This record gives sequence, structure tokens and C-alpha cells, in this order.
Amino acid sequence: MDRFTALQVFRHVAELNSFAEAGRRLGLSPAAISKNIAELEAHVGARLINRTTRRMALTEEGRIYLEHIVRGLDAFSDADRALSPLRMGPSGTLRVSAPMTVTLTRLSAAIPRFLGKYPEIALDLQLDDRRVDLVREGFDLAIRGSDHLEDSTLIARKLAVMPHVLCAAPSYFEAHGRPKAPPDLRSHQCIRFSLSGHADVWEFKKNGRIERVAVSARYSVTSSLAVRDALREGFGLGLIPFPYVENDLREGRLQCALEDWRTVETTLYAVYPSRQHLAPKTHAFLDFLTEEFGQ
Repeated sequence: MDRFTALQVFRHVAELNSFAEAGRRLGLSPAAISKNIAELEAHVGARLINRTTRRMALTEEGRIYLEHIVRGLDAFSDADRALSPLRMGPSGTLRVSAPMTVTLTRLSAAIPRFLGKYPEIALDLQLDDRRVDLVREGFDLAIRGSDHLEDSTLIARKLAVMPHVLCAAPSYFEAHGRPKAPPDLRSHQCIRFSLSGHADVWEFKKNGRIERVAVSARYSVTSSLAVRDALREGFGLGLIPFPYVENDLREGRLQCALEDWRTVETTLYAVYPSRQHLAPKTHAFLDFLTEEFGQ
């Protein structure tokens, strides 16, 4: 048994909760993964993982063993990294998950410039508005928009704050009038971005007063770009991040309502699994995101 390999196999299986995913990460066959775990269990004289054909879980012995070996494996990684040439640049495949709308409106045009600066990086950018599991799905980093980040072991770097605006096309206001206060929205046709944390209740603030309006919408959609298209067509009122409609407002295709009320904001974060052992490719992309969203 190559004990170092067996320890790496055990750590990957335990942290990814999957024999198959550990094999893909380490470039080993399922048989090799199972063989290493069996030999390690024989070596320590204890069952480390309970497994069936459908699921697996660490035993108490497995949890104790994992806690101890992680420190040792991390120390080996630190030693290797300390001896790496300092001039070595970022390289390898960088897997990133990002929301589609914010990427298309704020980021995608700058991606070629990033790749031009780092020719040794290959970028696998997955545009998806769902919340991915970074560790389980093998992402190095994700961009997330949220009113508040949920409790998590992930590390978050704040990138930008996007205020929302309530707006509609001039034709909609001509046909239905303008709301004068938040409760008036109950008699208006609203367009709802269904993945938002405030999809069901829109909140407005003024002079310490808070108004919350339950939203009933004939049109709910999982894309802010689709909300923007419906707004342009005069279908209804929508609450949407300002950067997505900035040009429409400037050029008169859309107009704001309830401008004397403040409403929600979405904060953009870059999230990644750990500050420790941050790969140069991930560090380079974080710096790129900070620069782009800071403009």
C-alpha cells in the first residue's frame, strides 16, 4: 500500500462524500479507490467508512482519523508550495460558476482580457442562476448575488452592491398610471424575478417607515433579462437591479416609479472554499473580479 496515496484517497472520499467523485479528482479508477480505502482500514484496524450501494458515511473512527490526517496532508502541501519557484504564474483549469445576467451585463466582455493576461489558464465558466455546491461540484469559485449570505464555511469577498429600481415602460404608465405609494402596487401588473430572495414581497423604505407589498404576478421568470424584456414591452412594473436597466432609463425606454422610496439592494460576492492554499489561478481571478466590479 502506498500510504500517502491511501490517505489522499480517504480525505477526498470523506470531504466529497463520494467514491466516484474522489476517483475523478485523483484520476483513479473506482476499483483503485475502494482498494486504497480497504487497505487503509486494514492498516489502522478499524472501519473508517460505512458504505452501501447508495450512500456512505464516516464512522466515529473515520471522523477522528480524518481530523488528524488533514493537518498532516496540509503540512505536506505547504512544504511543496514553499519550494515552488516564486515566478511560477497562474495555470491550470479554473472552474467558475456565475449568474447569467450579471455575467452577460458586467463581466463577459472582459473575460478575453483576463485570459490574454494569463495564457496558462483555461477558464470553464458555468452560467447558472442556481446555488451550486462548490466542493461537491468541483468549482474553484462562484459569484453570488444575495441580500444576505447564508451561514457557510465558504470565504466571501464583496465585489459590488447593486441597488434596485421600480420601473416600467412609458406606455405602461400611460395606460395604467403611476403608483404614488407602495400599497398602490397591489392594483398594478407586476413582473416577478422568481429566483430573487425578495420575489414574493417587495420592500420600500422612507423616513424610517417600511412598507412591504406582497407581489402577485401573472409573469414570473428566472431571468432578469427576461424581466427587462417584458418591461420594455410595457407588460408591467418590475423591481430590477439598476445596472441591468441603466441604459434603458437613460434613453427613455423605461422610467422609474416611487423614486422617493429606497428599496432592496443585491450584494455581489465571490465565494470560494478556503483562504488556505488558494491556487494562483483562483487568486488571479479574484483580483480580476475586484478590479472589474470596482470600476
